[in-house]
Parts: sequence; C-alpha cells; structure tokens
Amino acid sequence: LRFTHHVSRQTPRNPKEPNIFMTYKKVGKIAGLALGVLLLFTAVAIFYPQNTWPFVVNLDDLIPPADQYNVRILRDEWGVPHIFGQTDADAAYGLAFAHAEDDFGTIQDTALASRGMLGQVYGRDSAPIDYFVHLLRIWDDIDAQYETIPPETRAILEAYAAGLNHYAALHPDEVATPDLFPITGQDITAGFMLKVPVFFGLDSAVGKLFEPPEGNQRSEIGAWQLAMNNLQAPISAPYGSNVFAVSPARSANGETFLAVNSHQPWEGAAAWYEAHVRSAEGWDAVGGLLPGAPAIVLGHNRQLGWSFTVNHPDLVDIYELEINPDNPNQYKFDGAWRELETREITLRVKIIGRLVIPVKQTVWWSVYGPTVQQEWGTFAIRYAGMGEVGYAEQFLRLNKATNLAEWQAAMREGPLPMFNAGYADNQGNIYYVYNARLPLRAEGYDWQGILPGNTSETLWREYLPYDDLPQVLNPAAGFIQNANSTPYQTTPGPENPQEADYDPAFGIETALTNRALRALSLFDADDAITWEEFYAIKYDMAYDPASDMAQLAEMLAQNPPPGDETMQQAAQLLGEWDLQATPDSRATAVAVLTLNFLYESDQVELEPWRLVDSNIPLAAAQNSFRRAVDVLAQNFGRVDVPWQEVNRLIRGNVDVGLGGAPDVNHAIYGELQEDGRFRGIAGDSYVMLVMWDADGRLTSQSIHQYGSAATRPDSPHYADQSPLFAQRRLKPVWLDEADIRAHLEREYAPGD
Repeated sequence: LRFTHHVSRQTPRNPKEPNIFMTYKKVGKIAGLALGVLLLFTAVAIFYPQNTWPFVVNLDDLIPPADQYNVRILRDEWGVPHIFGQTDADAAYGLAFAHAEDDFGTIQDTALASRGMLGQVYGRDSAPIDYFVHLLRIWDDIDAQYETIPPETRAILEAYAAGLNHYAALHPDEVATPDLFPITGQDITAGFMLKVPVFFGLDSAVGKLFEPPEGNQRSEIGAWQLAMNNLQAPISAPYGSNVFAVSPARSANGETFLAVNSHQPWEGAAAWYEAHVRSAEGWDAVGGLLPGAPAIVLGHNRQLGWSFTVNHPDLVDIYELEINPDNPNQYKFDGAWRELETREITLRVKIIGRLVIPVKQTVWWSVYGPTVQQEWGTFAIRYAGMGEVGYAEQFLRLNKATNLAEWQAAMREGPLPMFNAGYADNQGNIYYVYNARLPLRAEGYDWQGILPGNTSETLWREYLPYDDLPQVLNPAAGFIQNANSTPYQTTPGPENPQEADYDPAFGIETALTNRALRALSLFDADDAITWEEFYAIKYDMAYDPASDMAQLAEMLAQNPPPGDETMQQAAQLLGEWDLQATPDSRATAVAVLTLNFLYESDQVELEPWRLVDSNIPLAAAQNSFRRAVDVLAQNFGRVDVPWQEVNRLIRGNVDVGLGGAPDVNHAIYGELQEDGRFRGIAGDSYVMLVMWDADGRLTSQSIHQYGSAATRPDSPHYADQSPLFAQRRLKPVWLDEADIRAHLEREYAPGD
C-alpha cells in the first residue's frame, strides 16, 4: 500500500511524522493499521446499509421550533426568491433555506472547506485546503473574536446557519457527512475568512512556498493547485468585471444609472445567485450573492446601489526567516532569537467509501504570520486583513445603508481588503473608490521579492486610511467606470486620482483594459445619455483600436503564415474585421480561437481580463492562427463561421448562440470543446441595470446566465433565463409585494 500526495516535498520536523505532502514509504505502518482497518470495515458493514452512524448528530434535531422564525418565501415566475421576514434574523434564515433549495451542494462544500473537512469527504486532492485553513489559523481568530461581532449580526449569522441546518434535516440524502452539522454562525464567518484572501491570490503565494528555487529538486505542486482551483471554483480567476455609473449631469433626462456587472464563473463556489431580502427592521435589498453569504454582496436597495470589480494591489508579502543553526525552532528577529510557534494538526483524509484515515502534520507561526518549513528555507507570509472576522457585518451595513454617508462609513470601517467599488443613489450621487487595505511599508526593500524576516522594519502593521485611497465623487464629466483597470483614469477630467500621490509599493494598477477603453470612449462621446444608450454601452461588443485584439488582427492580416487558400481567407477576414464580436460576425471566431491558443502558449503572457499593452511575438501569433484555422476547417468546413455558431451557452437541453468575447463589455469566456465550439463558462453572469429617475423613482432590471435553480436540472428554472441572456435582454426586478404577487409562482415557509 502506497499513499501518495503530490503536493510538495516539505520536510517534516520529525522524520517519523506522517506528512500530507510526503509519500508514505514505511510499509511497517501497514501492520499497525491492520486492526483498525478491520474494525472500520466491520463498522461499514454494520452501519453503511442503514445509513446510520454512531456518534454523529441526529439531523432531525436540527429542525427549529415552528415559532422560532417568522418568514415567508415568495418565488416569482423566474423562481427568484423574495424573502419576507419579521426581523433581519428571520429573513436571513429564509434566505439560507431558499438558496439551499437551489444549490445546497455548493453551500455545503463551502462549509466543509471553512471547517477544514474537505479531505474527509472528497479525498486527498482536497486535503491541501484543509491544511490551508489550519495554516491561516482561521478558527483561532474566530474563537477569539466571534463574540466581538455585534449581537444583531451574530443573530443573522446564526439564523442563516439554522436555515441551512433545517434544509439538511429535511434532505438527508443530500448531506455529504452528518458530522458537518449543525452548521454555525462561526462556520459562515470562517467562509468569508477563507475565501476573501483567495480573491487577491493568497493561495498562489502559499503554493509558491512549496516550489523549490532553481537548483533544488522540483516538487510536484499539482495537487495544491488543483485543490485551490477547486476552492476558488475559480474565485480569483482573472475574468474581470465592469461597474459603470452615470449622474444627472450626463444623462438625458436627469436620471442616475448604475450597471452591476461582475464577471464570475457560471458554476461553482463563485457563481452568482439572485435574491431579494426584506424585513420589518429595514433590510430591503436585492442583487447577487455567493454560496454561503448571508447578505446581498452586490446590488441595490431602494435608495442606493453598488457593485465591485477585482483590483490587484500588492496585499501579500513573503519573508525568509533566519533560523538558529543550533535550534531549528528559533528564528532571529531584531537581533534576538524567537521561538517558532509549533502546532500539530490532524487532517482526516478519505481513502475509499467512508474509510477515513488521520494524517498528522505540523504548522508553524512566526511574528509575521503563517510559516512554512522547507529544505531550502523557512518562509512566512503576511497578508492584508489577516485575522479579520467582520466581513458579514460590513456587507449587512452596505445592504441597509440609506445614503452615501452611511454607505461610505460601512466601507471605511469594514475589513474588506480589496475590490474597486462603484456606487450610485437616488440623490444623483455617483462614486468610485479603489478600496484596499494598503500596507504602509518601509522604504528601501524590494516588496515584490522575498523579504528579510529578521527585522521589524519589514513587519508592517498599519494601512493607508480609507479617505486617502484613490476615489472619485460626482465628477464634472458625469460618469465613473472601472473594468479591472487603473483608478487613475476613472473618468475624464481633473478629478482623477494622481499616480504620483501613491507609493509604488502599493502595487496600484496603471493599465487599462479594453473594456475600460471602450467605456471611456463611449460615455465621453455622449453628452446626453439615455437609458437605451446606457444599455447599449453595457452590451457593447467591440474591441478598441488600441487593444491587443486589434493589434493581433492587424498583425496577422499583414503577415499571415504561408498556407493554402483557407489560410489566406482567414487572414483576409481579420483584415476586414470591424472589431465587433457580434453574433453574426464572420471574423470573430478566427480571432478568438487564435487568442485562445495564444493563452496556451508559453511564448506570450496574456490575461483574459486585460488585452491591452501586451507584446505579442509574430511567430507565436502565427502558430496560434494556424491552429485556429485548422479547428474551424476541420469542424465547420469553413473559416467564415458566424460567431454564434461557435460561441455557445450550453446548459441541459439549452444550446444557444452568443455574441460577446473576452474583454469586451459583454464579456464571454468559453472553454474550447472537441467539436470546435466554445462552451461559455464565465464572464457576464448576473447583470443588473438600475435607474433612478429625476424624482428618485427606482427601476431595475436583471438577468442570470442560467436561472435560479443552480444545481437542479429537473427545475423549470435551471436554464429558463438563458434564451433572454443570449439575446442580451433583461427581466424586471420586483421589490413591492404587490408586484411580486402579480408574478407569483408559489409562496411558502421553510419546511412547508
């Protein structure tokens, strides 16, 4: 028997200690486990057929008393849940139950991850995530700080957990492992603490610590990467997002417009879910949330709305510690030896069926934070927002803010360590902030490299104050935009933040995406923007002449690789292309397929969310172009294939053509299939367009790429919004109970 984990070659402190990153080589241990294995198989034979296991919670005990929560769920004709609770806690309980009805599996996986139990359910490929939870000491922070969360927020967290528990009790066949339950408010808090750092790449930074430097034997870190990709699903994949807002100074009739347009994966732990939450205590918000979130993450209430895009400041630092040659448990800091905090952990890893074995591991902690011991050195990591537990409170405050000052206070006082934020309200205010917890770092160090871990000079403890962050309020130009681009070109005019005012060590972006170029150009060209024009800008499908895609098309049109008539025809298509990725375009397929193969090339660095300012070598472009032409010729018998025949939304029995493409405002990212078609997997997903008229009256429309029933193929709402999505049409958002009831599909209480 040989139990191998292909993650790293980390050397344990004790050579006899089993290690999640090492190969089990000592055959003698098998004899020691034989009796235990025999007993486990005996238990399986006894308990498995009845699905009854000793020493675990009875799921029936998780059903709350009938009068504990006062909530009704109203599903509209699109299956969107409108949660009506007497208290905020009632509403959170109903929100959890409704979301579980549509996607319990993903929410449950989120709880398993935050509890450090994925390996127990899914096996060794998920065990590194469990290690990650222990390495970050997430539960130490929760145990120490959970009671500091305001009581009203804790009540919401615990009510949300109760809704999940209630659903699990009614659907035991969907429960992955009974000993996950009961889920608690602490579990919901841990979910934020685990996922938020992944958005800014903490998982990648930790993964690099398991890869030896040049000259050392290479480790196999594939399992780490696989596990973290599964955790992200992919949260931090660089697909990008848009947020646009227009004030009465720019609109045609004194309206205020907001585009909520985050580009996320279409399935998994980072896929959007639409809900409306309303309580008699003033919570009345609608928008998108992620599995396991007890509040609206982006959307609007009646007075204001907001959305986020991913930004990329430098929020993670790696330090190499100076280890005492006479005591490997000590490191030097400011001239004195300090003890590394050492902790033994046990990861439970499934082998087969319900057979789970314990795997012991050591994790370390230094003054900087999480620490990893390797043959080639000892390294520590420090990251922004480390140990923060207040994410849920911040999102709830955003949900319930009634004006700009309250919304800004929630941003200023909350722990959210990143994200560009765009805002608009019924008073005509528009606002952008480059939100980030930017460490105040000492000068004289290379903060992009490995830092010396022996001095307090590199141990930052403070952040740039919120009010000093790059931000723009009510610019004279009358619009703000961000599309994963620099804050220094948020809008035309002098109100833009100035690059010279910010330390380069912050890592604030300076580049523009194609989406940002298009937004700046289109908004700036229109002095009186109507709702229809705002809608059209959101769904713009063009590449700017300054974009990489335009450069790529021109390069290949002028320098096509030698080939037959088909190759020349494809080059001609690119030469005549209007740079529009519309459904009927006959050049877009050639261009996007070429780009797809460029992504796979190790000769060029491109990011899907940024197609500007990259240097594309001609040889790499020509090789990718050949492959693109071959794919089209082999699968379609021609190269001038209408884009919608290649670019597809495929979901159950739905298979429809799409416009849009990477890094256009109507962003669509596809995965190439064996039949030569792209199956959409990310990009425009949950889209919401919001308007307040000159009198402050609210109108809102939204669309989801699939529908409300995220993982329920038998539901009529599994893909009922897909045809509208493909046509770039939106459905109404209903907030008033009378409107909801006029379009009501069903009404019930959890457990009815």
